[in-house]
Amino acid sequence: MEVPADHLPADALTPVLPEYGSGSLADLLPSVCAVLGVPGAVDVLGLAGPLDGVDRVAVLLVDGLGAYQVPVASAYAPILKDLAAGSRSLTAGFPSTTPVSLVTVGTGAVPGAHGVLGFTTRRPDGRVLNHIRWTDDPDPRAWQPVATRFELAAAAGLAVTVVNKPEYAGSGLSVSATRGAEYVGAADPASLAAGMLAALGAGPGIVYGYHPDLDHYGHADGVDSPRWRSAAADVDALLDRLLHGLPARSALLVIADHGQLNVPAPGRYDLADNSDLSAGIVGVAGEPRVRYLYTAPGARADVIAAWQGVFGSSAWVLAREEAIGRGLFGEVAPEHADRIGEVVVICLERVVALATGWEPPTVGKLIAYHGSVTAAEMMVPLLISR
Repeated sequence: MEVPADHLPADALTPVLPEYGSGSLADLLPSVCAVLGVPGAVDVLGLAGPLDGVDRVAVLLVDGLGAYQVPVASAYAPILKDLAAGSRSLTAGFPSTTPVSLVTVGTGAVPGAHGVLGFTTRRPDGRVLNHIRWTDDPDPRAWQPVATRFELAAAAGLAVTVVNKPEYAGSGLSVSATRGAEYVGAADPASLAAGMLAALGAGPGIVYGYHPDLDHYGHADGVDSPRWRSAAADVDALLDRLLHGLPARSALLVIADHGQLNVPAPGRYDLADNSDLSAGIVGVAGEPRVRYLYTAPGARADVIAAWQGVFGSSAWVLAREEAIGRGLFGEVAPEHADRIGEVVVICLERVVALATGWEPPTVGKLIAYHGSVTAAEMMVPLLISR
């Protein structure tokens, strides 16, 4: 398996804990809402200065454009490079993965509160819920009960618009993350830019757009692969359209949901190939960089010991209670705790915990992964232009 180098600096694998309440993705829309006058919203990020005089804000989320990927992408995206100069970073929530981050952004709440706690998690009936492929079972309003910031902004009289792929309209994840906003379908980057600019031009409010391609090619080919570079150039073209079309009294904020990390073949451990890893396991969820393990009665201590023996210092292997106690999820609502594995495996080095037989075999063929607490995955950019 050929894995491209992703040119990460030495500190890219340093663990970073979420900065809930001071500098995380959960603080973005509350701060935007405060600037725009939504009652009760607090400007935690101090956006009032940069957004002085602004009455409409566009937020573009570029999937997979972590803060550590911005310098790599900038070689193929000069507008991104200019926009990133002097920018700041936020932390993702935990796990640093798309569904968790999208709902964290949309609700302005920590993962433990909104309940979308992984790429996949176990349902009360024992089945595994894939939040990316989620439709209406379970009911997203029951599974994720926290009001979105779009609902609160709309109730305060602001126009709120989401511009996203047409096929995502009405999905469980979309309802959980963006309910309350008018949904505008956009099949390609040009349509995404046009839809966002049209909503901005209509008057004061919040416009939120989502662009998935960089993440897609990172997973498939690796960060800094040829197709990833082309996707970075496409992000630049999207930014060019948006920046040159911004109406008066508007601002563009560019964020991401997570970063990515290329993982070579020697770092791939699979439950299917290792009886030490599979013993005592009755269920598996999460994803390769943050694995949730559900254990047979009385087996949890042995599972923890076995996984620590295999992974050593390359992963944290924690009981559920310890993971919660470290504040990784923020405060966890009691009704959400069982969605987290009884054992939580958090990869720290260039390793992954694959689960062939528990998840599609295509997962093991990916090149780049995310979800963990390393800086390369956890830190995301906050870029602002007016």
